[in-house]
Amino acid sequence: MARPSCSIGVGVMVVLVLVALAGGSSAQLSASFYSYSCPGVLDVVKGGMQSAIAQEKRIGASIVRLFFHDCFVQGCDASLLLDDTPSFQGEKTATPNNGSVRGFEVIDAIKSAVETICPAVVSCADILAIAARDSVAILGGPSWDVKLGRRDSRTASFSGANNNIPPPTSGLANLTSFFAAQGLSQTDMVALSGSHTIGQARCTNFRAHIYNETNIDGGFAMMRQSGCPSTSGSGDSNLAPLDFQTPTVFENNYYKNLVVQKGLLHSDQELFNGGATDSLVQTYISSQSTFFADFVTGMIKMGDISPLTGSNGEIRTNCRRVN
Repeated sequence: MARPSCSIGVGVMVVLVLVALAGGSSAQLSASFYSYSCPGVLDVVKGGMQSAIAQEKRIGASIVRLFFHDCFVQGCDASLLLDDTPSFQGEKTATPNNGSVRGFEVIDAIKSAVETICPAVVSCADILAIAARDSVAILGGPSWDVKLGRRDSRTASFSGANNNIPPPTSGLANLTSFFAAQGLSQTDMVALSGSHTIGQARCTNFRAHIYNETNIDGGFAMMRQSGCPSTSGSGDSNLAPLDFQTPTVFENNYYKNLVVQKGLLHSDQELFNGGATDSLVQTYISSQSTFFADFVTGMIKMGDISPLTGSNGEIRTNCRRVN
Protein backbone atom coordinates (compact mmCIF):
# COMPACT_ATOMS: atom_id res chain seq x y z
CA MET A 1 0.00 0.00 0.00
CA ALA A 2 2.96 2.28 0.51
CA ARG A 3 3.68 2.37 -3.22
CA PRO A 4 0.31 3.89 -4.31
CA SER A 5 0.52 6.41 -1.44
CA CYS A 6 3.96 7.48 -2.67
CA SER A 7 2.81 7.91 -6.27
CA ILE A 8 -0.19 9.95 -5.13
CA GLY A 9 2.17 12.17 -3.17
CA VAL A 10 4.36 12.69 -6.23
CA GLY A 11 1.26 13.49 -8.27
CA VAL A 12 0.14 16.08 -5.75
CA MET A 13 3.61 17.62 -5.81
CA VAL A 14 3.54 17.83 -9.59
CA VAL A 15 0.14 19.50 -9.46
CA LEU A 16 1.39 21.98 -6.87
CA VAL A 17 4.41 22.82 -9.02
CA LEU A 18 2.17 23.35 -12.03
CA VAL A 19 -0.14 25.57 -10.00
CA ALA A 20 2.85 27.58 -8.80
CA LEU A 21 4.07 28.00 -12.36
CA ALA A 22 0.60 29.01 -13.47
CA GLY A 23 0.49 31.50 -10.64
CA GLY A 24 3.70 33.05 -11.91
CA SER A 25 2.36 33.35 -15.44
CA SER A 26 -0.96 34.70 -14.17
CA ALA A 27 0.92 37.86 -13.24
CA GLN A 28 1.16 38.46 -16.98
CA LEU A 29 -1.42 40.48 -18.85
CA SER A 30 -4.80 39.07 -19.82
CA ALA A 31 -7.79 40.41 -21.74
CA SER A 32 -10.06 39.04 -18.99
CA PHE A 33 -8.15 40.61 -16.09
CA TYR A 34 -11.09 42.76 -14.91
CA SER A 35 -13.88 40.29 -15.76
CA TYR A 36 -14.78 39.91 -12.09
CA SER A 37 -13.18 42.90 -10.36
CA CYS A 38 -14.52 45.56 -12.77
CA PRO A 39 -16.61 44.08 -15.60
CA GLY A 40 -17.92 47.50 -16.67
CA VAL A 41 -14.55 49.12 -17.33
CA LEU A 42 -14.49 48.51 -21.10
CA ASP A 43 -17.90 50.13 -21.57
CA VAL A 44 -16.93 53.14 -19.45
CA VAL A 45 -13.70 53.75 -21.37
CA LYS A 46 -15.40 53.31 -24.73
CA GLY A 47 -18.16 55.72 -23.75
CA GLY A 48 -15.60 58.26 -22.61
CA MET A 49 -13.68 58.04 -25.88
CA GLN A 50 -16.83 58.21 -28.00
CA SER A 51 -17.84 61.39 -26.18
CA ALA A 52 -14.36 62.93 -26.46
CA ILE A 53 -14.02 62.14 -30.18
CA ALA A 54 -17.52 63.45 -30.87
CA GLN A 55 -16.35 66.77 -29.45
CA GLU A 56 -12.97 66.76 -31.25
CA LYS A 57 -11.94 64.03 -33.69
CA ARG A 58 -8.26 64.89 -33.36
CA ILE A 59 -8.27 63.74 -29.73
CA GLY A 60 -8.32 60.10 -30.84
CA ALA A 61 -4.91 60.51 -32.46
CA SER A 62 -3.65 62.34 -29.38
CA ILE A 63 -4.64 59.44 -27.11
CA VAL A 64 -2.89 56.93 -29.38
CA ARG A 65 0.22 59.13 -29.25
CA LEU A 66 0.03 59.27 -25.45
CA PHE A 67 0.09 55.47 -25.39
CA PHE A 68 3.13 55.33 -27.70
CA HIS A 69 5.07 57.91 -25.72
CA ASP A 70 4.20 56.20 -22.44
CA CYS A 71 5.20 52.70 -23.55
CA PHE A 72 8.57 53.79 -25.00
CA VAL A 73 9.66 55.09 -21.56
CA GLN A 74 9.86 52.54 -18.73
CA GLY A 75 7.20 50.46 -20.48
CA CYS A 76 3.42 50.97 -20.44
CA ASP A 77 3.15 52.21 -16.86
CA ALA A 78 1.34 55.58 -17.10
CA SER A 79 4.55 57.37 -16.11
CA LEU A 80 3.80 59.99 -18.78
CA LEU A 81 0.60 60.95 -17.00
CA LEU A 82 2.40 62.13 -13.86
CA ASP A 83 2.55 65.90 -13.32
CA ASP A 84 5.72 67.64 -12.20
CA THR A 85 5.87 68.68 -8.55
CA PRO A 86 8.45 70.75 -6.65
CA SER A 87 10.23 67.50 -5.76
CA PHE A 88 9.44 65.38 -8.83
CA GLN A 89 10.25 65.78 -12.51
CA GLY A 90 7.96 63.89 -14.83
CA GLU A 91 8.07 63.29 -18.59
CA LYS A 92 5.61 65.91 -19.81
CA THR A 93 8.23 68.62 -20.37
CA ALA A 94 10.77 66.38 -22.12
CA THR A 95 11.49 67.48 -25.70
CA PRO A 96 9.26 64.92 -27.50
CA ASN A 97 6.34 65.77 -25.20
CA ASN A 98 6.62 69.42 -24.24
CA GLY A 99 3.73 71.42 -25.65
CA SER A 100 2.64 68.57 -27.90
CA VAL A 101 1.31 65.63 -25.89
CA ARG A 102 -2.35 66.15 -25.08
CA GLY A 103 -5.47 64.33 -23.97
CA PHE A 104 -4.67 64.15 -20.26
CA GLU A 105 -8.05 65.64 -19.35
CA VAL A 106 -9.80 62.89 -21.33
CA ILE A 107 -7.94 60.19 -19.39
CA ASP A 108 -8.69 62.05 -16.14
CA ALA A 109 -12.41 62.07 -16.92
CA ILE A 110 -12.45 58.39 -17.83
CA LYS A 111 -10.46 57.49 -14.73
CA SER A 112 -12.92 59.42 -12.57
CA ALA A 113 -15.84 57.55 -14.15
CA VAL A 114 -14.10 54.19 -13.64
CA GLU A 115 -13.38 55.06 -10.00
CA THR A 116 -17.09 55.54 -9.36
CA ILE A 117 -17.87 51.95 -10.35
CA CYS A 118 -14.63 50.22 -9.26
CA PRO A 119 -12.63 52.28 -6.75
CA ALA A 120 -8.87 51.62 -6.73
CA VAL A 121 -9.12 48.63 -9.08
CA VAL A 122 -8.23 49.74 -12.61
CA SER A 123 -4.84 51.27 -13.36
CA CYS A 124 -4.30 54.43 -15.37
CA ALA A 125 -1.93 52.42 -17.56
CA ASP A 126 -4.73 50.02 -18.50
CA ILE A 127 -7.20 52.84 -19.08
CA LEU A 128 -4.73 54.43 -21.51
CA ALA A 129 -4.23 51.11 -23.32
CA ILE A 130 -7.99 50.60 -23.71
CA ALA A 131 -8.54 54.23 -24.74
CA ALA A 132 -5.89 53.94 -27.47
CA ARG A 133 -7.59 50.84 -28.87
CA ASP A 134 -11.01 52.51 -28.76
CA SER A 135 -9.65 55.63 -30.47
CA VAL A 136 -8.41 53.57 -33.41
CA ALA A 137 -11.64 51.59 -33.69
CA ILE A 138 -13.94 54.63 -33.39
CA LEU A 139 -12.05 56.40 -36.19
CA GLY A 140 -12.50 53.45 -38.54
CA GLY A 141 -9.52 51.26 -37.75
CA PRO A 142 -9.28 47.73 -36.39
CA SER A 143 -10.23 46.60 -32.91
CA TRP A 144 -8.59 43.96 -30.72
CA ASP A 145 -8.70 42.43 -27.27
CA VAL A 146 -6.52 44.61 -25.07
CA LYS A 147 -4.37 42.67 -22.61
CA LEU A 148 -4.83 44.11 -19.12
CA GLY A 149 -3.40 43.85 -15.64
CA ARG A 150 -0.80 46.62 -15.72
CA ARG A 151 -0.14 48.65 -12.61
CA ASP A 152 0.95 52.27 -12.45
CA SER A 153 4.49 53.46 -11.94
CA ARG A 154 5.48 55.56 -8.95
CA THR A 155 8.34 57.02 -10.99
CA ALA A 156 8.91 58.71 -14.34
CA SER A 157 11.99 59.28 -16.49
CA PHE A 158 12.62 62.70 -18.02
CA SER A 159 15.85 61.43 -19.57
CA GLY A 160 14.13 58.30 -20.87
CA ALA A 161 11.52 60.45 -22.60
CA ASN A 162 14.28 62.51 -24.20
CA ASN A 163 16.32 59.50 -25.30
CA ASN A 164 13.87 56.68 -26.12
CA ILE A 165 11.24 58.31 -28.33
CA PRO A 166 12.23 58.58 -32.00
CA PRO A 167 12.40 62.23 -33.15
CA PRO A 168 10.72 63.28 -36.42
CA THR A 169 14.18 63.85 -37.91
CA SER A 170 15.07 60.15 -37.62
CA GLY A 171 16.44 58.23 -40.59
CA LEU A 172 15.38 54.66 -41.34
CA ALA A 173 18.32 53.03 -39.54
CA ASN A 174 17.75 55.23 -36.50
CA LEU A 175 14.01 54.51 -36.46
CA THR A 176 14.66 50.80 -36.71
CA SER A 177 17.10 51.02 -33.80
CA PHE A 178 14.64 52.94 -31.58
CA PHE A 179 11.95 50.32 -32.15
CA ALA A 180 14.35 47.39 -31.79
CA ALA A 181 15.36 48.74 -28.38
CA GLN A 182 11.73 48.17 -27.34
CA GLY A 183 11.62 44.65 -28.79
CA LEU A 184 9.71 45.78 -31.87
CA SER A 185 10.60 44.62 -35.38
CA GLN A 186 10.94 46.71 -38.51
CA THR A 187 7.53 45.41 -39.61
CA ASP A 188 6.08 46.54 -36.27
CA MET A 189 7.69 49.93 -36.83
CA VAL A 190 6.23 50.45 -40.31
CA ALA A 191 2.79 49.23 -39.23
CA LEU A 192 2.74 51.33 -36.05
CA SER A 193 3.88 54.38 -38.03
CA GLY A 194 0.58 53.97 -39.84
CA SER A 195 -1.04 55.59 -36.80
CA HIS A 196 0.02 58.80 -38.58
CA THR A 197 -2.98 58.24 -40.82
CA ILE A 198 -4.74 60.27 -38.10
CA GLY A 199 -3.66 63.37 -36.23
CA GLN A 200 -1.62 66.49 -36.82
CA ALA A 201 1.95 67.67 -36.35
CA ARG A 202 3.46 71.01 -35.40
CA CYS A 203 5.37 73.12 -37.89
CA THR A 204 8.54 72.83 -35.83
CA ASN A 205 8.54 69.07 -36.48
CA PHE A 206 8.27 69.24 -40.27
CA ARG A 207 9.84 72.61 -41.17
CA ALA A 208 13.20 71.17 -42.23
CA HIS A 209 11.53 68.52 -44.41
CA ILE A 210 9.36 70.97 -46.38
CA TYR A 211 12.08 73.59 -46.88
CA ASN A 212 15.39 71.76 -47.05
CA GLU A 213 14.82 68.28 -48.47
CA THR A 214 14.37 67.01 -52.00
CA ASN A 215 12.42 63.78 -51.44
CA ILE A 216 9.15 65.69 -51.21
CA ASP A 217 6.55 66.62 -53.82
CA GLY A 218 7.05 70.26 -54.78
CA GLY A 219 3.40 71.22 -54.71
CA PHE A 220 2.90 69.50 -51.38
CA ALA A 221 5.93 71.31 -49.93
CA MET A 222 4.58 74.70 -51.09
CA MET A 223 1.16 73.92 -49.62
CA ARG A 224 2.69 73.14 -46.24
CA GLN A 225 5.08 76.13 -46.38
CA SER A 226 2.04 78.44 -46.55
CA GLY A 227 1.20 77.49 -42.97
CA CYS A 228 4.71 76.98 -41.63
CA PRO A 229 7.13 79.93 -41.92
CA SER A 230 10.75 79.07 -42.65
CA THR A 231 12.08 81.01 -39.68
CA SER A 232 12.43 78.99 -36.50
CA GLY A 233 10.35 80.48 -33.72
CA SER A 234 7.71 81.76 -36.11
CA GLY A 235 4.56 79.65 -36.28
CA ASP A 236 6.25 76.72 -34.55
CA SER A 237 2.95 75.42 -33.19
CA ASN A 238 0.98 75.80 -36.42
CA LEU A 239 -0.58 72.44 -37.27
CA ALA A 240 -0.80 70.35 -40.42
CA PRO A 241 -2.42 66.93 -40.90
CA LEU A 242 -0.07 63.95 -40.97
CA ASP A 243 -2.35 62.44 -43.62
CA PHE A 244 -3.48 65.34 -45.80
CA GLN A 245 -6.29 63.28 -47.36
CA THR A 246 -8.28 61.91 -44.40
CA PRO A 247 -6.70 63.05 -41.11
CA THR A 248 -9.58 61.83 -38.93
CA VAL A 249 -10.13 58.43 -40.56
CA PHE A 250 -7.97 55.43 -39.72
CA GLU A 251 -7.10 53.66 -43.00
CA ASN A 252 -4.09 53.19 -45.30
CA ASN A 253 -3.94 56.59 -47.04
CA TYR A 254 -0.83 57.41 -45.02
CA TYR A 255 1.13 54.89 -47.07
CA LYS A 256 -0.39 56.10 -50.34
CA ASN A 257 0.96 59.55 -49.50
CA LEU A 258 4.47 58.21 -49.01
CA VAL A 259 4.80 56.72 -52.50
CA VAL A 260 4.03 60.13 -54.04
CA GLN A 261 6.45 61.86 -51.64
CA LYS A 262 3.79 63.54 -49.55
CA GLY A 263 4.92 62.35 -46.15
CA LEU A 264 4.76 65.28 -43.73
CA LEU A 265 7.63 64.32 -41.43
CA HIS A 266 11.14 63.40 -42.48
CA SER A 267 10.72 60.18 -40.50
CA ASP A 268 7.49 59.40 -42.39
CA GLN A 269 9.08 59.72 -45.81
CA GLU A 270 12.03 57.60 -44.70
CA LEU A 271 9.71 54.57 -44.77
CA PHE A 272 9.51 54.93 -48.56
CA ASN A 273 12.79 56.35 -49.74
CA GLY A 274 14.59 53.58 -51.61
CA GLY A 275 15.22 51.53 -48.48
CA ALA A 276 14.35 48.19 -46.91
CA THR A 277 10.82 49.17 -45.95
CA ASP A 278 9.61 50.30 -49.39
CA SER A 279 8.09 46.90 -50.18
CA LEU A 280 6.15 46.82 -46.92
CA VAL A 281 4.67 50.24 -47.65
CA GLN A 282 3.56 48.89 -51.03
CA THR A 283 2.03 45.87 -49.32
CA TYR A 284 -0.02 48.07 -47.00
CA ILE A 285 -1.24 50.10 -49.98
CA SER A 286 -2.32 46.92 -51.75
CA SER A 287 -3.93 45.38 -48.68
CA GLN A 288 -5.44 47.52 -45.95
CA SER A 289 -6.38 44.32 -44.11
CA THR A 290 -2.69 43.34 -43.94
CA PHE A 291 -1.87 46.78 -42.53
CA PHE A 292 -4.64 46.45 -39.95
CA ALA A 293 -3.48 42.96 -38.93
CA ASP A 294 0.16 44.06 -38.56
CA PHE A 295 -0.89 47.22 -36.72
CA VAL A 296 -2.85 45.16 -34.19
CA THR A 297 0.13 42.84 -33.72
CA GLY A 298 2.38 45.84 -33.15
CA MET A 299 0.01 47.49 -30.69
CA ILE A 300 -0.30 44.30 -28.64
CA LYS A 301 3.49 43.85 -28.62
CA MET A 302 3.98 47.47 -27.62
CA GLY A 303 1.44 47.07 -24.84
CA ASP A 304 3.53 44.20 -23.50
CA ILE A 305 6.63 46.36 -22.95
CA SER A 306 7.79 46.02 -19.31
CA PRO A 307 4.41 46.05 -17.57
CA LEU A 308 4.29 46.41 -13.80
CA THR A 309 2.25 43.52 -12.44
CA GLY A 310 1.55 41.72 -9.18
CA SER A 311 2.69 43.85 -6.25
CA ASN A 312 4.87 46.18 -8.35
CA GLY A 313 3.75 49.76 -8.77
CA GLU A 314 0.30 50.82 -7.60
CA ILE A 315 -3.24 51.57 -8.73
CA ARG A 316 -3.30 55.39 -8.79
CA THR A 317 -6.57 57.01 -7.80
CA ASN A 318 -5.48 60.17 -9.64
CA CYS A 319 -3.51 59.55 -12.82
CA ARG A 320 -1.52 62.77 -12.36
CA ARG A 321 0.11 61.86 -9.07
CA VAL A 322 1.23 58.89 -7.04
CA ASN A 323 -0.98 57.82 -4.16
